[in-house]
Amino acid sequence: MSRPEALNDADISLLDRARSIIALRKRQDWHHIGCAMRTRSGAVFTAVHLEAYVGRVAVCAEAIAVGMGAAAGDTDISVIVAVNRAGEVVAPCGICRELISDYAPEAEVIVPGAEGPERVSIRTLLPNKYTRAKN
Repeated sequence: MSRPEALNDADISLLDRARSIIALRKRQDWHHIGCAMRTRSGAVFTAVHLEAYVGRVAVCAEAIAVGMGAAAGDTDISVIVAVNRAGEVVAPCGICRELISDYAPEAEVIVPGAEGPERVSIRTLLPNKYTRAKN
């Protein structure tokens, strides 16, 4: 496991983008999480989570950001961060951890830390990841 790292200027800028998208696009009782994802090419994709009347249908902001990157042909995630409507960093759920790891096993994720947001590897958040048997 890697040790958490302090945020650099690019990480802080990415965090600001996540905060901006949720502040700009939140709809009461519909959008609770904003996300910003930077790929190794330098592209940044932002998204909000999609709520639904049937909770099981809701889609996380991280998944939407990864999908936007996929639509642009750019899924080599460098760093990803999600925030709530108050702008606080939130850790990705288990499903999002799997998704991020599937698309970019070397990705880093900004998560809440004891002294503020910190950057950790997706492998730290998802040890012993499930993989399909190779035939």
